Amino acid sequence: MPSVFTKKAIDKISKVLAVTPKQLGNKFRFMVENQETKQHISLEIYPDIPIGNDVGNLISVYTPTSHLQLHFCTGYVASEMLGEVTFISECGSRVSGLIVERVGGCSLYANVSAKLLSGDFSKMGPEVMMSGIALSLAEQLLPNE
Repeated sequence: MPSVFTKKAIDKISKVLAVTPKQLGNKFRFMVENQETKQHISLEIYPDIPIGNDVGNLISVYTPTSHLQLHFCTGYVASEMLGEVTFISECGSRVSGLIVERVGGCSLYANVSAKLLSGDFSKMGPEVMMSGIALSLAEQLLPNE
C-alpha cells in the first residue's frame, strides 16, 4: 500500500493550515497559531512508523490543555474552503476522525458508525448529528459496503 503522507500530501496540508512544517526525522510538525485569539496547537504527523507489531500513520495534536492521538490514520481530507484537515482512521464499521483547523482549533470524534456519515441528519439528535456532519467530508475515503 503506498504511503498516505507523501511530500505532495504534506504540502497540501501545509497550504490548508497556512503553516510550513518542520521535518524532524520521520515526523512533520505544524505549529498552528491564531494571533487574534492566542490559540495555538501543534500537529505532528508520523508516516509509516512502528505501532506495536504493525506499521501505520500516527497523528498527534498537542494543545495547551490536551494531547490527542489518532493511530493507524488511513487517509485525510484537506479543505481549503473550510480551513481544516480531517484525518481518518477506520476499524470495521467504525470511523474515528481528528480535525485540525487553520484557526488553531481541533476536534476528535471516535468510534463513530460509518453509516452516520451518509445518514439523514434531520433524523438524528444534535449530540449525534455533529459527528456525522463533521466527518461526512471523509466519507469518500471509506470503502463502499
